[in-house]
Amino acid sequence: MATWSNLSLQDSASPLMEQLSFFHDHTMVVLLLITVIVGYSMIYMFNILFTSRNMLHGHLIETIWTTLPAITLIFIALPSLRLLYLLDDSVDTLITIKTIGRQWYWSYEYSDFVNVEFDTYMTADSDLENNGFRLLDVDNRTILPLNTEVRVLTSASDVLHSWAIPALGIKIDATPGRLNQGTFTMNRPGLFFGQCSEICGANHSFMPIVIESTSVNMFIKWLSKMI
Repeated sequence: MATWSNLSLQDSASPLMEQLSFFHDHTMVVLLLITVIVGYSMIYMFNILFTSRNMLHGHLIETIWTTLPAITLIFIALPSLRLLYLLDDSVDTLITIKTIGRQWYWSYEYSDFVNVEFDTYMTADSDLENNGFRLLDVDNRTILPLNTEVRVLTSASDVLHSWAIPALGIKIDATPGRLNQGTFTMNRPGLFFGQCSEICGANHSFMPIVIESTSVNMFIKWLSKMI
């Protein structure tokens, strides 16, 4: 969960988010190098302009400042393409859940089991416990087992929504009349918060998402109560 002192990405809770964090750090280093080189080049060129009145076009320098950016983009593009393929990689999932965005709450269905369906609304401030999270907690948390490949089928019943969990590195558009798919695996227990990431109306900022990662035994106990 984001705090005022946290300026970086959230701690990853899935292998995919770990790769996204590594790519972010890699890209930031490349951008830092670009900034330093471009800044130094501009200072050097301005110094030449002010000290020499007979500056002519240089084919060598033009070739260099055309080639170097192309090489730099390759170091950014190749890891990015790898991540895109990982995002779309199709794997054998063990659990499938369906989430439907509505104005302004989420409906869930565990389609692999006997009609486990429920709605999740944001917990009001008056009902929030002392250890609750304001504007992030919900009345019915989505319980899922860790170290299990989960498939999420997402749609919407009215307008565009977006089901996003930053710590899991997943963001799926919920489009009326369409069914979008995403997969993720949680590698540690805990609570992972998300929100609708598509402006969907007046209460867009009040439809949070809460995933609770537990052991398989705890998940089975919760599921038996829901059934």
